[in-house]
Amino acid sequence: MGEPKAFKEIARKDPGYRPREQRLRDFRSVERLLGHDDLRAQASRCMDCGTPFCHAYGCPLGNVIPEFNEFVYRGRWPQAVDLLLSTNNFPEFTGRVCPAPCEAACVAGLRVDAVTIRQIELAIIEKGFENDCIRLNPPGIRREGRIAVVGAGPAGLAVADTLNHAGYRVVVYDEAPRPGGILRYGIPDFKLEKWVIDRRLQLMENQGVVFETGVRVGEDVSYHYLQRRFDAVCLACGAREPRDLDVPGRRLEGVHFAMDYLTVQNRKIAGEYVDPARDITARGKRVVIIGGGDTGSDCLGTALRQGAGEVHQLEILPMPPEKRSEDTPWPMWPLMLRRSHAHLEGGTFRWSVTAKEFLGDSGRVTAVRCAEVEWRSPREGASPVPVEKPGTEFQLKADLVLLSMGFVGPEKNRLVEGAGIALDERGTVRADERSMTGVKGLFVAGDMNLGQSLVVKAIADGQKAAREIAAYLSRTEGRGQSNGGAR
Repeated sequence: MGEPKAFKEIARKDPGYRPREQRLRDFRSVERLLGHDDLRAQASRCMDCGTPFCHAYGCPLGNVIPEFNEFVYRGRWPQAVDLLLSTNNFPEFTGRVCPAPCEAACVAGLRVDAVTIRQIELAIIEKGFENDCIRLNPPGIRREGRIAVVGAGPAGLAVADTLNHAGYRVVVYDEAPRPGGILRYGIPDFKLEKWVIDRRLQLMENQGVVFETGVRVGEDVSYHYLQRRFDAVCLACGAREPRDLDVPGRRLEGVHFAMDYLTVQNRKIAGEYVDPARDITARGKRVVIIGGGDTGSDCLGTALRQGAGEVHQLEILPMPPEKRSEDTPWPMWPLMLRRSHAHLEGGTFRWSVTAKEFLGDSGRVTAVRCAEVEWRSPREGASPVPVEKPGTEFQLKADLVLLSMGFVGPEKNRLVEGAGIALDERGTVRADERSMTGVKGLFVAGDMNLGQSLVVKAIADGQKAAREIAAYLSRTEGRGQSNGGAR
């Protein structure tokens, strides 16, 4: 460990954000980076626990956190880079967008502030690129098997990267103009600038991964087309079917799903064509965001940067406690109040509020009729449900309403139907413990199977699916029963 008493003697230090007035004028990353001396001091706070819950419980990828903290403290950056990449395909993504469940499980957090693990992880990978530790490293041998990955989000990229390093030939298909999935089109640049994705994709391509973009598998090409040409197929299309709000006025113009709104802005920044009929902007408008999660926060930050007149964000759940709830004791992910950088930038946030109706004029939304709720259990032992509080109804004027209430499963597509894949009761793709669907040689990874989840969990599930695909190909090759895909 760095310094035996550092976790008590050195306070946690977060890098903070660029000044509000400055960051609201652009879409560049809002978070600063810690300097070298601060990183070394923060790494010294790691206790090198006998049972490192950050590694064993908190991190879905199993990052070896105490050891890479030690390397950073001692200035052994190449070793820290190698250790981090041994468990995480894309630390530059997770280091920027992960909510850091590892820090929630940090043992030091029981008595003092947790170690700044996410910031140290990000510093390691960026130092690796800066010092040319991330070199072109194609596999030494090429195996016979060929794999098609459908979906170029975090799970699909993890499948492709892991299998490519194992020597298999991988082709990644995606319907978007560029790979990246939610990393590129869902997460705003102020959290993840897209040069970070492009840098990694270029490295993957140089090491042998092939990307075929603008291809809708199930429509432009069929699953049977892939089945004839590849020895295994992995679906990693995400859980992009948004949860809707079935209230009067839902079809009024100006009511949109949050992800449609965020995607438009990301395409504009990237210089991609946006159909004027599909353009969505908050400039000069009164905006109401329904949903208080990360996506809602991303909508808030985007609306403020676009020059919204005013922004209200509504959440039906009650306000969580300022500190960790007793219902989520350490090392669980804590129920507690979290404020993103966007909440510090502007707008009004209201808890325990439901939207009852969208009001409009000439077919366009003009207001949202709302009411306060309280959460009650209908009977002893039952889960609480929201109940409207009498006399609390109110209206918010609105020119733009963004629905940000999560996702219910994969989008309906002909690929799933054409392959004869079974869905579970949640609407996600059913798979066994080996990540295989009911169709031989057809695997699934990420949110398409897990349901809406974190980027870090999607990467971890992509790694798991890749290992299972490799094991499957080893078994079928040994029996001479591969699909006979073209070589």
